[in-house]
Amino acid sequence: MTSQSGARSRYNVKLVRPVLTCPGLNWSEIHPAPPHTITGGGDRERNSVHLSAPGGESAHHSAQINTLPLREDILKSIESDSCRSHDLTYEHVKVYLVSLNPIRILKHEADEEKGETARLSSFVGAVAIGDLVKSTLGPKGMDKILVSHGRNAGQVEITNDGATILKSIGVDNPAAKILVDMSRVQDDEVGDGTTSVTVLAAELLREAEKLIELKIHPQIIIAGWRKATQVARDALTAIAMDNRRSSNVMWFFSFSSADQARFHEDLLNIARTTLSSKILSQHKEYFSKLAVDAVLRLKGSGSLSAIQIIKKTGGTLEDSFLDEGFLLDKKVGVHQPKRVENARILIANTPMDTDKIKVFGSRVRVDSMAKIAELEVAEKEKMKDKVNKILKHNCTVFINRQLIYNYPEQLFADAGVMAIEHADFDGIERLALVTGGEIVSTFDNPEMVKLGQCDVIEQVMIGEDTLLRFGGVALGEACTIIIRGATQQILDEAERSLHDALCVLAATVRESRIVYGGGCSEMLMANAVQTEAAKTPGKEAVAVEAFARALQTLPTTIADNAGYDSAQLVSELRAAHSQGRNSMGLVLLSASEAAEMILRVDDIIRAAPRKREQDRGR
Repeated sequence: MTSQSGARSRYNVKLVRPVLTCPGLNWSEIHPAPPHTITGGGDRERNSVHLSAPGGESAHHSAQINTLPLREDILKSIESDSCRSHDLTYEHVKVYLVSLNPIRILKHEADEEKGETARLSSFVGAVAIGDLVKSTLGPKGMDKILVSHGRNAGQVEITNDGATILKSIGVDNPAAKILVDMSRVQDDEVGDGTTSVTVLAAELLREAEKLIELKIHPQIIIAGWRKATQVARDALTAIAMDNRRSSNVMWFFSFSSADQARFHEDLLNIARTTLSSKILSQHKEYFSKLAVDAVLRLKGSGSLSAIQIIKKTGGTLEDSFLDEGFLLDKKVGVHQPKRVENARILIANTPMDTDKIKVFGSRVRVDSMAKIAELEVAEKEKMKDKVNKILKHNCTVFINRQLIYNYPEQLFADAGVMAIEHADFDGIERLALVTGGEIVSTFDNPEMVKLGQCDVIEQVMIGEDTLLRFGGVALGEACTIIIRGATQQILDEAERSLHDALCVLAATVRESRIVYGGGCSEMLMANAVQTEAAKTPGKEAVAVEAFARALQTLPTTIADNAGYDSAQLVSELRAAHSQGRNSMGLVLLSASEAAEMILRVDDIIRAAPRKREQDRGR
């Protein structure tokens, strides 16, 4: 290898570890070396590296440690292919020397973001998700119109439910996906608070971005947040009111009449708070009572599977009602009984034509039309055998998830059995639960099958539709809420709103502690965290203070969305209490944990798409 002076030198990968990187340069064949002598230009010792400039010419630049800072004219001389020796300093070196050329460890088409770039990308994605749903927060929050593409092209949803909005959008940013998944878990566990938890997590990351710019290490921020989270939880626990008098799940029914009335009123207030930001806000008194009555029928079990929701277009929202039975949106077959008492129900999920030869979908070579008739007769005999197996179960009602077909339907009518086909899967699962039966797929062992039971099955009319009502089911707490409305979009949003209220009420029955909402609890926690920040030494105090500012964002956003002066209202909240929700503890934890996870990121690697391999048989 030739130096500027023409001397030959030997290079060993040793000692000198990092080297300067500069945009625009093609750095290749980089060799660190121990101190050695280059002859031809005067004898002297130095650490030497070989740099290849864009013009293709090579130059040796000494890497003396603790020398003067690198000057701008040195970089310009290198970029202009001027090959001169200059001193490089430790302050400018960034890349470790490992081999002659950069090593690529990722697959082709995979990319990577590192360090501050990765962290900034995470912050931007998470904050964007928070800003997306922020305007839907609170009783005066706005709605979003979601328009589907692809298979459901043209389908329109109007909602302000945070979980629904985040599930419907496609996100590519990894941090944004974390917030979407967090809101989904919040919706599954509690049923409400999805917007609050997303906005709080986004605000925490917005504050973290400011702290990172102040050169505060992410681990210090996380330590401060964990301390703030514990302080906030303790403050929330201290003000919580508990109506529970016993650990028994039936504790509510052991109350005195006065205590029951007080707790019933608390449940109504919680339902009103949940529905205040929904489409049902104009009818929250009516639907709050409906939701509380449905949840109290569960008798402390909290199993919302026993509550069926059916949507029927027509009428108004106030035409909705609670039916103390199980409704199935199906009709009975032709010439079959319309009412069955003391019903024994066989529930199945199996095709009735398992053994059927698909004559009209197959190619069959026959000598005459009589042969086709013989094939049809043989198929009918097979289907008749299956019907006889079903009748051996001694059932009076047969409900199948799949089709039954005309001929078996006639056989069931002749036997006096009510047969219902093509019941939706959720419907038969819930029906099996409330009637105490089980879903079967074969009929060979009648003695091993448990039939469902109910006192009466009858047809009922709702609007212009006919439904089946199962009364006196084994699961006595089972009930059905029928929602009426003008359009399908109104029905869908009303169902989501009512589902949130039911989930919150069921959670309240299980965990009876309640706190004031409307921004009061958040302000209380923020004040407690700020007090703790004043006692915390070092940089950790700055992180604790940032946590308090993020908490104050929730009441501020609620006020902004309502069109009020948020600064004035937030100051009034320090003394004023309003009615609210009981889920802030879980929202606080989820938001903090999700924000911590994103804050720890310093590298984002997007894997290359897997290439489809050609079939070996081809």
